[in-house]
Amino acid sequence: MTGLLEGKAVVISGAGPGLGRGLAVQCAKAGADVVLAARNEQRLAEVAKTVEEMGRRAVTVPTDINDPAACEHLVETARESFGRVDGLVNNAFATPPLTDLTKVDLDAVRAGFETNVLAALRLTRLFVPALEERGGSVVMINSAVLRHSRRTFGAYKMAKAALLAMAQNLATELGPRGIRVNTIAPGYIWAENLQWYFNHLAEKRGVTAQQVYDENAATTDLRKLPEPDEVADAVVFMLSPLARAVTGQCLDVNSGEWHH
Repeated sequence: MTGLLEGKAVVISGAGPGLGRGLAVQCAKAGADVVLAARNEQRLAEVAKTVEEMGRRAVTVPTDINDPAACEHLVETARESFGRVDGLVNNAFATPPLTDLTKVDLDAVRAGFETNVLAALRLTRLFVPALEERGGSVVMINSAVLRHSRRTFGAYKMAKAALLAMAQNLATELGPRGIRVNTIAPGYIWAENLQWYFNHLAEKRGVTAQQVYDENAATTDLRKLPEPDEVADAVVFMLSPLARAVTGQCLDVNSGEWHH
């Protein structure tokens, strides 16, 4: 991936642990400088330090993507810091209540839409002028929830399905302006949160965490769960010139758990 994003500036929302960190690191490995946005300043500083140790520049901007003024400040800071924006990765999200649709609180569903869909739309719209100047690219981080209809995931699937539809329509609207818009849909990502969850399940069942991992990995063709850098590499591809004729697409990164 070295050099694919050389000289580019990429903005990443939700730049915390797990995939957020992986996105920043893999973009930096590919040669990009990064603007990191999230609510947690300490986590932002930790990710920025890693990027800077790799020899790339990292600017941190504490941001609540549901706050319009904070989003405008993010755009201004990105342009002032690097004089350009070549890519935007909408990674920030909120998980709605995992409850059957017949019982879920509708206000909680609306709140999920605000963060997962409307906040991503707001941020993308604000960055359009800067992206148009550079023939830039937007990548929406979605989820494998698009591919199944398991109980309790209904509100989450509704939000992520709306995010996918939004990305496709933005690709059509922004394509004539030289901006590409694509989607990455990962399944389980083997990072801190999932590791904690598998340990929790293992203790509850009286088995090892490795057994829980193996059971879940067995549902994939590759018999492994993707790690953050593997998902992030797909994002780097979408941001890079290698994907210069790719827009409006959704690339699943799930080790073959779901085929699409």
